[in-house]
Amino acid sequence: MKSSRLTPVFCLETYQKIYARCLSANAATAPRNSQKLKSYSEIPGPSSLPIIGQTRHFLPGGEMYNVSALKFGEKLYKKYGPIVKFDGSFGRPDFILLFDPESCAQVLRSENWLPIRPGFDSLKYYRRSKVEDPKKPTGLITDQGDVWKQFRSTVNPVMLQPKIVQQYRDMLDEVARDMILRMKSIRDDKNMLKGKFDVEMNLWALESIGLVALGRRLNCFDPNLPEDSPVKKLIQVVHDTFVTANELDFKPSLWKYYKTRTFKKAMKLYESHANIARHFIDITINELEKNSGNARKSDDEKSVLEKLLDINKEVALIMASDMLFAGVDTTSNTITGSLYLLAKNQEKQDKLREEIASGQEKRPYLKACIKESLRMIPVTPGNLRMTTVDYNILGYAIPKDTQLGIMHQTMSMFENEYPRADEYIPERWMVSKEDPLYHGNAHPFAYSPFGFGVRSCIGRRIAELEMETFLARIIQSFRVEWFGPPIQVIPASLNYITGPYNFVFKDV
Repeated sequence: MKSSRLTPVFCLETYQKIYARCLSANAATAPRNSQKLKSYSEIPGPSSLPIIGQTRHFLPGGEMYNVSALKFGEKLYKKYGPIVKFDGSFGRPDFILLFDPESCAQVLRSENWLPIRPGFDSLKYYRRSKVEDPKKPTGLITDQGDVWKQFRSTVNPVMLQPKIVQQYRDMLDEVARDMILRMKSIRDDKNMLKGKFDVEMNLWALESIGLVALGRRLNCFDPNLPEDSPVKKLIQVVHDTFVTANELDFKPSLWKYYKTRTFKKAMKLYESHANIARHFIDITINELEKNSGNARKSDDEKSVLEKLLDINKEVALIMASDMLFAGVDTTSNTITGSLYLLAKNQEKQDKLREEIASGQEKRPYLKACIKESLRMIPVTPGNLRMTTVDYNILGYAIPKDTQLGIMHQTMSMFENEYPRADEYIPERWMVSKEDPLYHGNAHPFAYSPFGFGVRSCIGRRIAELEMETFLARIIQSFRVEWFGPPIQVIPASLNYITGPYNFVFKDV
């Protein structure tokens, strides 16, 4: 009886929230007669010249030359305000950057039925050239509209259900423990890892995502792994692909008019990734076929590939390949950023180590540490949307088919959203509502490292589990220290943390 009496109240509250969101969306899309909008051309931004557009600002002597990735958006915001326009040039269309959380909320909520997320046009070109039927899927990164929706609907139950994702916990912990043994074995007399630190983190990331995607170990930790092995090749190809795609799809480029040298390089990289990924997938499928006569696996024992093969083989092959593309540099860079911030904040590291040593099943401080790392050093600077209607944003008329950049990296560092924003404070994700640091006081769209809505990151839960498992094992095993100047972050399609990696790993 109690529940039935509460139901109408709950429904009323729900409808009120939906109604408020609709009003907010309509305010963004329906200009009022009494409000005269400023024209699109009046949107502030760096000055532009014929042909070259705003390119000169990024050349030596320009205002944006050599500005770090973590300060790029902040500099634009301080000079031009919460909305900034970049004119198109050399095949790159105009795009608008938004630094106002409420405006971002209006757009993202309005564009959440079949949202168009631009970017990676060159990858889309490559994949579409291999598929004759336009209704056939090419992947979540490159598809739009109904084709994307059908694909996403197929993979969502396998990729996003918490119960299913948790099935991989023990397997990922085994990978993490093996990586700790590797790290101990390759330390020098100064307790620094020999070789390339970023490659080591990529090896962990690939071994982890390979296990989830394919259900088997890829032997990334083999000490005798040659440089021309499929594992090492895949790691290099993924990195080169993100960097090259950034040059083609996120900067001015003429590849849509003629085949530039960078375009040809990208096509070779995409082909290489497809071939190497298929190499791993084919081995897995052959092993599955050999073992088909054995006792049938339960769903708990199946990999993502196996589960999707039971539903749709075409989707299974594409999703497994995309996981081996999008699941390497993303998690490895986040782990590197987390280790850096914990090394620079030893009291936070000690507090995390105490939580891990307690043996408690739930680890809220561990989760908070990763959330705070993603606030300060997110995987990407922002999220993209293509408008499907005309908008009124901050008093400016934004036409349909305009590319918008949702600049969450900059907004998540706003002092008015996150007090003491420049400080690494995981506690802000745990304190009560009365505390000034409480994260819930910030606008919900000031922080969105995994995107929003139906186009949010499909691998979020898997990535979080991988990172929580590995970070816990590292802090349990080592006291992580850092010396020398701060890390450098280079923006490409992703935020890349570059060397030197001055980490010291001392036994606890």
